[in-house]
Formats: sequence, C-alpha cells, structure tokens
Amino acid sequence: MKPSVWIVILVLCLLPLPTHGQDVTHHVVIVLDASKSMDGYMGSSQQKKMTVAKEALVEVMAQIQPDTHVGLLVFSSANLSDPWVYPLGPLDTEELEAAIRLPIPNGNTPLGAYIKMGADRLLKARAEQYGYGTYRLLIVTDGEAQDKMLVDQFVPEVMARGIVMDVIGVDMRSEHTLATRVHAYRKADDPQALTRALIAVFAEVGADATDAAEEEAFAQIAPIPSQMAAAMLKALAASGNTPIGEGPSKAAVPTEGDPGATGPPPAQGPAKDDDGRLWPIWFLAVVVAVVILWSKRGKGKSRTRRSAKRFKR
Repeated sequence: MKPSVWIVILVLCLLPLPTHGQDVTHHVVIVLDASKSMDGYMGSSQQKKMTVAKEALVEVMAQIQPDTHVGLLVFSSANLSDPWVYPLGPLDTEELEAAIRLPIPNGNTPLGAYIKMGADRLLKARAEQYGYGTYRLLIVTDGEAQDKMLVDQFVPEVMARGIVMDVIGVDMRSEHTLATRVHAYRKADDPQALTRALIAVFAEVGADATDAAEEEAFAQIAPIPSQMAAAMLKALAASGNTPIGEGPSKAAVPTEGDPGATGPPPAQGPAKDDDGRLWPIWFLAVVVAVVILWSKRGKGKSRTRRSAKRFKR
C-alpha cells in the first residue's frame, strides 16, 4: 500500500466519523423555572403554576416528533441533586414524563446561569452533529432573573451562535424583559394558554429549515472523498461552538462570589480544547498537501521510468 494511503487512514482513525442516521435531528433544551414563585396559583384557575406547567409539558411531549432530542434543565428545585432531570438525548416519553413530575418549587431564579448551561449543551450537540440539525432553547418562567447581569451578557451570545431562543411567560403581571430580545415570546396566563404556547414552539421545531450555508458547503466538498470530507467538516464545525461567555483567547465567565451569580456555577468547557480547536484543520491541510505532493512525485517518477524504457529501446 502506498505511504500516502497510510497517512489518510491514520488521519481518519484519529478523527471519529459521524454516525449514520443521526445527522439531521432537532434538539430542544427546556429550561424550566421551579423557583418558589411557581408554587403560587395561576390566575383564577385554582391550580398551582408548577402543576399546570408539568401537566402541559407531559401532554405536549407525548406528541412531538420522534426524531427530536429533548433535554430538561430545572433550576431552584428543592429535591434535585442534578438540574438535568432529563439530559439532552433521544426521546423516551415515559422517562421524560417521570422527570417532568420531579421538581418541587423552591428558591430563586438564576436564569442567566441556566441559559448558559442549556446553550452550552446545545453547542456541544451541534459540534457532535457537525452542524446538522436544529437547535433551540426554550425557557418557561414566571419571573425575572436574579442574575440579570448574566442574562444581559449571555442572551446576545446565544443568539449570535445561531441557537433559537423561545420564552414562555407563565402568568406574569407584565411581559418578561426577554420578550423583545429573543426569537419568540408567548404569554401563558391560564392552563390552556400554556399548553397552546408549548404546542406552538414544538410545531416550529419541526418546521425549521436546514441552513443554506450547509448545502453550499457540501457542494464545495463534493469532489473530496466522503470520509476525508467528514473529518474536515468535524474540524470546521467546532469553530463556532465555543461555550457561552468564553472565547478562543479570553473567558468571560463570572467568578465565584459574583453577586449576580446565584445557583450552581455555569458549566465550564475544557480550556485546552477550546483554545486548540483549529489544530485538526491545520493538520488536515498538511496531510492533504503531503498526499498531493507524494502523488505528483510518484507520477513524475513513473513518467521518468517510461521515458527511460523508451530511450533504451
């Protein structure tokens, strides 16, 4: 086997390839407010807001598309050791229903920290999917954030990363401050309105279109062997998936003791990976160049040998 072929095989072994059938999937992370105020009654319904939210989520989750990956992230709940009551992944309606019914309202509203946690998980999923699929962050809340500074910092970054943000305001006296800063805001002042709002969000999930830029990218790499193209796409996809509040050279994450940072600290991404995300691109470029030069060198030697044979004749 030619040395150039061995080089390509080595690169493909180092960079894992996408799994067939998983490259077009909808991803939704639901950030559910389980603060103390959610234990209050919803308008004149004589039902507590938390109870209404649980019932609406159970009803709607049973109807969503099976190719939708769902994650449920709950803050301020008294009985939860892990805020990810249902980690982002394939839909299992029975397990998801059990997770939805777990939270007990308690505590405050560290919305900014949880926006980061949910968005970071979506960015990780997008990197794993090489940019394919749709990515949405849905916030269901009945109040304003205690960590407003984090909300102000993180929301524009989430939007800039291409994640769709939806907010449902549960029985709020006035519109949430995020109402004019996200893709869609829906009021839910009664149980029926909350169910309708959730149905509307998930109806849009199935209607999301694939980014035209992805199609153009595939047109450009069409002549490249499929395995090499997949490895290149993996390297390129990571460049737009740095964690929220962080950048290639500087992290802008609140430190411990920040008065605006309530609840668990935002999830941190591995700094070494973030700073070195571009290394596969350079490595692949070098490998491709070596393969091309080696190939040309081999062709040149073959032509020289043929010419020598003709000369001897």
